[in-house]
Amino acid sequence: MQNDPIPLIREKALWMRRTAFTMVHRAQLGHPGGDFSATDILASLYFGVLRHDPTRPGWEDRDRFIMSKGHATGAIYTALCAAGYFPEDWLATYMQNGSRLNGHPNRNYVPGVETNTGPLGHGFPVAVGIAIAGALQGRDYRTYVLTGDGEQQEGSNWEAAMVAGHRRLRNLTLIIDRNRLQQGAGTEETSGLDPLDRKYEAFGWEVAMVDGHDPAALVAALSARGDRPRCIIANTVKGKGVSFMENVAKWHHGVPNDAEYAQAMAELV
Repeated sequence: MQNDPIPLIREKALWMRRTAFTMVHRAQLGHPGGDFSATDILASLYFGVLRHDPTRPGWEDRDRFIMSKGHATGAIYTALCAAGYFPEDWLATYMQNGSRLNGHPNRNYVPGVETNTGPLGHGFPVAVGIAIAGALQGRDYRTYVLTGDGEQQEGSNWEAAMVAGHRRLRNLTLIIDRNRLQQGAGTEETSGLDPLDRKYEAFGWEVAMVDGHDPAALVAALSARGDRPRCIIANTVKGKGVSFMENVAKWHHGVPNDAEYAQAMAELV
């Protein structure tokens, strides 16, 4: 890892947004709003934090990353491609018949995917299990998991949070993509989540709140270590980087027409 990864993270994040939107436009399928809120988080992880080797996806001492908000495939596929896990020409097949890159990540088809995700609320409990296994085996890898904030409404997350807090899983970091929008409405209109920080603290977690679009703040928060599991609440903007998408709920799973695509490409520079 280079001494200052921030310029590279910014460069990769821009490429990821432009490429993911191209994939969604071509396929006329996807979840670009959530892709864009998560892009800076993923770029910071893969180019500033994670211990990983794309030439050895199964390396036993790698850090584990679970994309629990598995619908944001534009973000995770572009991150894995940018990091070298598979060739760029795979991206042109996104959501086509027979493609490895379907609507939710599948570890059987895509190198670098740790577990299949899609049904919300599943990835976080899997990450807790992986962290427990690492602790029992005495390994020093770290487990990271990214959930959406709407996903926090699933009860399975709170069971996972309780177990992780009880076991003081200091090798576990949860990142919450806090864009405050889910399919159709705001999270606080649908089933209020606040105060998320105090809830996780009550479960025995260390909590940090950061700007989810600031790579320097993300790298610092994601690299920190303590003696308990860490929850990073990353305040983000759904559709970040494109004026007509930002904070607009329909872009949870909206797809662009040709004019919208051209405008987005002009703004993502």
